[in-house]
Amino acid sequence: MSFGVVRRRIASGGSNLFSVQYLRAIRPSVSAGRVRTVAEKEILLQCRSFGHVRNFSHLLSPGGPVSSPLSLRVTFVSMLQRPMMQMNGRKFSSDNGDLLDVVVPPLAESITDGTLAKFLKNPGDRVELDEAIAQIETDKVTIDVTSPGAGIIQKFVAKEGDTVEPGTKVAVISKSGEGVTHVAPSEKAPEQAASPAAPAEKVEKPKVETPTSVKPKAPSPPPPKRSATEPQLPPKDRERRVPMTRLRKRVATRLKDSQNTFAMLTTFNEVDMTNLMKLRSDYKDAFVEKHGVKLGLMSGFIKAAVSGLQNQPIINAVIDGDDIIYRDYVDISIAVGTPKGLVVPVIRNADKMNFADIEKEINTLAKKANDGTISIDEMAGGSFTVSNGGVYGSLLSTPIINPPQSAILGMHSIVPRPVVVGGNVVSRPMMYIALTYDHRLIDGREAVFFLRRIKDVVEDPRRLLLDI
Repeated sequence: MSFGVVRRRIASGGSNLFSVQYLRAIRPSVSAGRVRTVAEKEILLQCRSFGHVRNFSHLLSPGGPVSSPLSLRVTFVSMLQRPMMQMNGRKFSSDNGDLLDVVVPPLAESITDGTLAKFLKNPGDRVELDEAIAQIETDKVTIDVTSPGAGIIQKFVAKEGDTVEPGTKVAVISKSGEGVTHVAPSEKAPEQAASPAAPAEKVEKPKVETPTSVKPKAPSPPPPKRSATEPQLPPKDRERRVPMTRLRKRVATRLKDSQNTFAMLTTFNEVDMTNLMKLRSDYKDAFVEKHGVKLGLMSGFIKAAVSGLQNQPIINAVIDGDDIIYRDYVDISIAVGTPKGLVVPVIRNADKMNFADIEKEINTLAKKANDGTISIDEMAGGSFTVSNGGVYGSLLSTPIINPPQSAILGMHSIVPRPVVVGGNVVSRPMMYIALTYDHRLIDGREAVFFLRRIKDVVEDPRRLLLDI
């Protein structure tokens, strides 16, 4: 069989053109060689998925631009690049001509579904490429559902509160805007249309009341209202029932699991904040000028925690079955309260950071947490947690361990209190600190030594320079 026959079969749209039989028939009529065989095999594999092969059938003709097997191979590969890029560019959108399907993007490796929290747009609104249309709330973070292309939202397929999985269709976008009901721009139109329709409704009301005799069959709604998980409480005035967010449910589950798993014990101490506050006051302007970030108290406590973890490695360890895992790195989690719930982003390799690096990382993570843009990876892991309840005015508390860690440090508010210094009673800014630890792994001796190290470093930051 010659290449002319192959060309004619391509032009006729034959789907089974490149079979092994055809290749065997072609090979004897062409100069023998391994390169030609490879090129033929590539045609066999590639053209099955090539939707516009008949448009390029002239390439196979003897007088066509492809004059050698190598050029034939290169030409087909180059032709396939653009269709393959279009196919793989957006795996989570569907293009049906004028219509684009908006679907839920991949959430995370450990998350299989989420709740459609809210739509950020309305049907009839125009959206651009990658513009956020809706938000998916998962157990850990909130993820945006973005537009796969520019156009006008035709309709919503899913509803707020629905449980959705990656690939679930939530909306339809029209590229041209045809068949779209513009809800947002014509808010006044429905009102005007409703006013003339009102008298018509009054005339038809008696007609509507007559078929209502069929509606007594609808006492079936009460059974669906009953739920096994919902407590059957008598209704009361001035009460409202609001579903828990997925993040709040996740936090509740983890905190209860922590309480049921660990043998938690808390030890306390107090810290004189005079020297650390003086250090901050003396160098705050120079610090901002050089590093572009304010010098806070959290960086001092994190540096102190790093020193304490290095002195007492058992605090940085964790129980895993019948083994103890010692971590030779220090990843410190910081508890951040957001309007949607508690999140715990992680400062990686805190032992290798200076004060400026820590302050910058804290600001970045806190901003992402409050904006709801923090990722799963930024909250995963962590070997120790620092929680600062003092920003809310907490005087004393017993923090709960964040699994799979073994301890957590609680900071509290700074309050002037009378203390004895050199035999004299003076007023000093004091802070209570608390360490909750897993008593199965950590003995009281190590816990007290760790907390004492925190106290020593915070009260005299020069210890960090001298490593004493």
